[in-house]
Amino acid sequence: MIRVTLADDQEVVRAGLRLILEAHDDICVVAEADDGRGAIEQVLEHKPDVALLDIRMPGIDGIEATRQITAAGSESRVLILTMYGLEGNVYDALRAGASGFLLKTDSPQQLVDGVRVVATGDQMLAPTVTRALVERFVSGAHPDTAVDSFDLTDRELDVLRLVARGQSNAEIASKLFISEGTVKTHVARILAKLGVRDRTQAVVLAYEHGIVRPGQT
Repeated sequence: MIRVTLADDQEVVRAGLRLILEAHDDICVVAEADDGRGAIEQVLEHKPDVALLDIRMPGIDGIEATRQITAAGSESRVLILTMYGLEGNVYDALRAGASGFLLKTDSPQQLVDGVRVVATGDQMLAPTVTRALVERFVSGAHPDTAVDSFDLTDRELDVLRLVARGQSNAEIASKLFISEGTVKTHVARILAKLGVRDRTQAVVLAYEHGIVRPGQT
């Protein structure tokens, strides 16, 4: 069962989200909040698998709430809801620790799929959106850490660059002529070496530190 906490300042939106999610037997909403401070409190108290946060809330917004949830050591995955896809604050949310984002205009099935994907630790960003976001906001940045400081092997670098393309484990396995199990092992080691929780965070860090460069993927 995937346990979810909802945070949106509009009660009707929260009611709609709950209705959509709880129509599926594998998802339950364990808590709700109408602002960022409440979201932080509810996530830390209930420890959901996924925290679904509106990016714009009164007081503490979704970005700061994400930052504080991550800083508190919570293992809950944060999925950001926004009206706009390609905007600076979405990238800021990813840097703060969000595992991905969904548009409020997405279909109910996309919402459900997003919650399921993020709950497994996978990335919830379409490849084209990932590249557009990251390239837009780090293309002018200078990598501040050498690649070899992360002690990644050549094979791990290959896998990470394919992850940055948004490729699945099956696609990576096919590309590198290795098994999916081996890919999973490589991904787990990459996350541990980079000190991140999921593939989305690995992609952001890879761009920021020059492991993957804009246009390379």
